Amino acid sequence: MTRQPAVARRAEQLLGTAVVSTAPVAGGDIATATKLRLNDGTMALMKTLPHPPEGFFAAEARGLRWLAEPGAALVPEVLADEQDCLIIRWIEPGRPSPEAAEALGRSLAALHRAGAEGFGAPEDGFIGRLPMPNRSAPTWAEFYAVRRLLPYLKLAHDRGALEYDEAAAIETLVGRLTTLLPEEPPARLHGDLWNGNVLWDRDGGAWLIDPAAYGGHREVDLAMLLLFGLPHLDRVLAAYQDVAPLAEGWESRVALHQLFPLLVHAATFGGGYGARAAEVARGYL
Repeated sequence: MTRQPAVARRAEQLLGTAVVSTAPVAGGDIATATKLRLNDGTMALMKTLPHPPEGFFAAEARGLRWLAEPGAALVPEVLADEQDCLIIRWIEPGRPSPEAAEALGRSLAALHRAGAEGFGAPEDGFIGRLPMPNRSAPTWAEFYAVRRLLPYLKLAHDRGALEYDEAAAIETLVGRLTTLLPEEPPARLHGDLWNGNVLWDRDGGAWLIDPAAYGGHREVDLAMLLLFGLPHLDRVLAAYQDVAPLAEGWESRVALHQLFPLLVHAATFGGGYGARAAEVARGYL
């Protein structure tokens, strides 16, 4: 590794220890990631972003700490966070294995069972680059409607990613959520649990990274895994069910809980995500 002076100096200010070397890390689609070697031999990961939205890295740090709080799942330690950057403990990447997938399923179930104080979070956050409202609501159906679907439905429509009839179909479904979504106590959710936010380490562990954490229905995390795929996902789900069996009919609600990430993707990327979201909605009408 070489040494990027500006990155190293900023890390040293925050960590209070010398940075021996730095190296760019590929893979991030929002922030720039840099691997740091500290003078005590430990490694860290620093994420930076020019002119980030106010509270962007603070929200990620808050989510990581909240997910780590119960000790149920593997979550990187937050070393420092400021408006311009986030520094976390480095996790050496490895390969997924069936055993690690089963451990992930059990730990995810335990994390969800750790619960939350309500549906939502004390502060708003971000999903990707987009603001994510977290103000609480008394029921999951209401929270999912007004904090997860309607804001991104409007944004996707305003950006031209949804036709009028497509948006209308989703809006009609939103009005029926109380009859479709079973109530459960709020779970402690990762909130953005797709394949890229599960980091497999070289020691056989699976770490949760880049959260958009809040209290919500646990089927949301599983629906997102099923939407974007994950190595050995069948092992993850089987192990999860062993620890915390899902409510009857959960498979029929997977697509319903996939509407949120589909609308986020429609608002962010356009393409066919809007049409796919509308197709999902029509399937429940």
